[in-house]
Amino acid sequence: MKKNKKRTIQLEGWELMQRGILKLKNILAGKEESPFKPEEFIMMYTYIYNMCTKKPPHNNCQQLYDKYKEELDEYIMLTVLPSLRDKHDEFMLRELVNRWEKHKVMVRWLSRFFGYLDRYFVSWWSLPALNVVGLICFRNLVYQELKVKVTDAVIALIDQEREGSQIDRVLLKKVLDIFVVIGMGQMDYYEDDFEEYMLGDTTSFYSIKASNWIVEDSCPVYMLKAEECLRKEKDRVSHYLRSSSEAKLLDKVQHELLITYGNQLLENEHSGFRALLRDDKVDDLSRMYRLFNKVPKGLDLVANLFKQHVTDEGRVLVQQAEDAANKRAETVGGSPEQVLVMKVIELHDKYMAYVNDYFSSNTLFHKALRVAFEVFCNKSVAGSSSAELLASYCDNILKKGGNDVIDEDIEEILDKVVKLLAYINDKDLFAEFYRKKLSRRLVFNKSANIDHERLILTKLKQQCGGQFTSNMEGMVTDLTLAKEIQFQFQRYLNNNPAASPGIDLTVTVLTTGFWPSYKSFNLSLPAEMVKCVEVFKEFYQTKTEHRKLTWIYSLGMCSITGKFEPKTIELIVGTYQAAALLLFNASDRLSYSEIKTQLNLADDDLVRVLQSLSCGKYKILSKEPNTRTVSHQDIFEFNSKFTDRMWRIWIPLPPADERKKVVEDVVKDRRYAIDASIVRIMKSGKVLGHQQLVQECVQQMSHMFKPDVKAIKARIEDLITREYLDRDRDNPQLYKYLA
Repeated sequence: MKKNKKRTIQLEGWELMQRGILKLKNILAGKEESPFKPEEFIMMYTYIYNMCTKKPPHNNCQQLYDKYKEELDEYIMLTVLPSLRDKHDEFMLRELVNRWEKHKVMVRWLSRFFGYLDRYFVSWWSLPALNVVGLICFRNLVYQELKVKVTDAVIALIDQEREGSQIDRVLLKKVLDIFVVIGMGQMDYYEDDFEEYMLGDTTSFYSIKASNWIVEDSCPVYMLKAEECLRKEKDRVSHYLRSSSEAKLLDKVQHELLITYGNQLLENEHSGFRALLRDDKVDDLSRMYRLFNKVPKGLDLVANLFKQHVTDEGRVLVQQAEDAANKRAETVGGSPEQVLVMKVIELHDKYMAYVNDYFSSNTLFHKALRVAFEVFCNKSVAGSSSAELLASYCDNILKKGGNDVIDEDIEEILDKVVKLLAYINDKDLFAEFYRKKLSRRLVFNKSANIDHERLILTKLKQQCGGQFTSNMEGMVTDLTLAKEIQFQFQRYLNNNPAASPGIDLTVTVLTTGFWPSYKSFNLSLPAEMVKCVEVFKEFYQTKTEHRKLTWIYSLGMCSITGKFEPKTIELIVGTYQAAALLLFNASDRLSYSEIKTQLNLADDDLVRVLQSLSCGKYKILSKEPNTRTVSHQDIFEFNSKFTDRMWRIWIPLPPADERKKVVEDVVKDRRYAIDASIVRIMKSGKVLGHQQLVQECVQQMSHMFKPDVKAIKARIEDLITREYLDRDRDNPQLYKYLA
């Protein structure tokens, strides 16, 4: 089939349309013209209608469609472009906006005149709509020629505004709207012809600014400027840039102001992050967090510096406590170790508030704080582990006369102490020290408030789990039951006067499984005390036949009357001390060996007893020779000349070094715990490699202590010996569980 050649058809009456189009141009040019009357519009619309509805070959739709474009092109070439070419900068932008607005008016009117063509011909042949043709004409003739000049002019105005000048923001918005509208639903023209160049200029602009500010300004001043720049850039987007530009624009600004000079800014010795922490510049710290929080991984360096600063402050506190302890200096408020715990609590309060209030509780800073405290909270001071120090601090808070803290503050302090425990690796060691001290508070009635004892056990249970506090909770409950037994014993004596030992006797019966283990000696009690023991045994046998009593004399307390020549004084002493003193009712002078034989005490305990009675503040016994220490050759005599201004005195025993015993017990318990963990893991996995077994064991134990890898290896070898595990013959690093 041959294609028909395009025929040229004369448009009859086109002069009518030309007069209407000319009138439209005159109106747009501001020449005095009356508006289109309805009949004029109808006449022109009718002309187009008639030309489009003729039957072929007289149908002129295609020619009219072409004429529409020709008229627009002619108007742009002869009127619009000349008016723009002779203008520059802001004047050119204003003229561009003016011509764009008039062009839209012209397209709108012409599209109305040619409306029938648009509805039928364009639709039928799927051609660009008339208003789209109008956009294309403007884009091809005006936009393509001027886009570079327009972009340069817009960027120049933006730079002027960045330097502080006032510019016409409405004008810029209208200009940039042209970039968008020209794209007809796409952002390609805006992004490729304007945004790309604007972002490049932004990089250059702030690169120069940052290089000057980092030299001239302190960190707080620099951050103020950076924050203001970012705020203004966001404001710029909201007024005339497209919203899609915001993230890209801020990214460029942040890169130049914060990333390029981030390390230099944060690590500034005189005004950087650590200087702000040191001087408590909380507003500047908050600003720094806000700024670097918006930068990818910007907070990593900030959090690391925070960790270093807190670690260093904590280490200083530990060193100060170590120095004070070495000098045996007593500081205001307690021993150096006790003061250390208080200061660490204050430090934790301070920087936890920083994390929550100024760093928005960001997990990076919580982790940094935790890591920092784990470093110095696990340091020893004067031979005392952090676990022991914390247990001693709790003991000081909870015992009678140990502190001047009011009850309303106790709960808050205990809560802070338990939070510190989370940073201590050897939680099992803390538990054992705490249990030892709790037992003494309970047994010797030294606890200030039993409700506070229960309160901290509840907090410890929440922090470390029920197994952590089960024995301690049992101790508190046990003491309540012991008081009931004592009440029944007293009633028994009242009902059986003949059984009374003649001495006021209080016995605390405790359950062995809950309480710490204590050495039990077959102390040769004086006759006065033997009867007390026998009376209570008779009573207890009426209560139960299946329980055996083990007497822990080292925990006993006695009140004895000392009849001295100046006056009679009541002496509050331990059972060992009382037994030693009662020996002098029958003998005036006794040697060390005689006392040892009669009491059946170990040397360590006997030395402490005689030391307290002859070498301390209260010299109830005279010693020969008169030295400050007790030896096996010493002779002791009752000091009848002793006196004191008080009528009642307490003579404490020199403290025994229980630290070694506690540590030994904990090490032993750890072996059992590691064994149980390894068996559980192997029972579940059946066959595991050495490395995986060690890692899983460390993970299981980490909530109580950090097991040493060598210790785990030793326990594996022991379990192999005991035939719980077997080593693979082909691969020594592989273990098998033996059911």
